[in-house]
Amino acid sequence: MAENKTQPTAASVDAFLEATPSPKMKEDAFKLKKIMEEVTGERAVMWGESIVGFGKYKYHYDSGRKGEFLIAGFAPRKAALSLYLMGCMETKFEDLFAQLGKHKTGASCVYINKLSDVNETVLRELIKQSYDFMKEKYPD
Repeated sequence: MAENKTQPTAASVDAFLEATPSPKMKEDAFKLKKIMEEVTGERAVMWGESIVGFGKYKYHYDSGRKGEFLIAGFAPRKAALSLYLMGCMETKFEDLFAQLGKHKTGASCVYINKLSDVNETVLRELIKQSYDFMKEKYPD
C-alpha cells in the first residue's frame, strides 16, 4: 500500500513563508500561521514542500488504506491562500461559511484571496470547530 506523498518534514516553516513572492501574501501567511497556532494549540510543521500543518490524525479506511494527515493547515498559493480544514470534509459548517466573507470552498479546502476579505473571528471559529471535530473523531 502506497504511503501519502504529503508527510511532515523538518523543513523550516518560517523559511518557507519568507520565500512567498507576494509581500501581501507573505504577510497574510505569517498572520494565518499565528492564528492557527493560537486556535489549535499546535506548532506549525511543514507537510511536504508547500503545506503548513497543525496537528495530525490517524485514519483507517474500510479499503484497508491507513495513514496520518494534518488536521488543519494552509498553503500560500499563487491565486489564493488555501486552507485545509479536514473537519470540513466530514461535517458541514454552513452557518460559519455564510458569515465568513469572500471565499470559495472545495471538499476540505477553503480558498481566500486575502485575510482582509474574511471575518477573522468567524475564521477562528471555523478552524476551531473543524479542529475539535477531528480531535474528537480521531483520538490518538
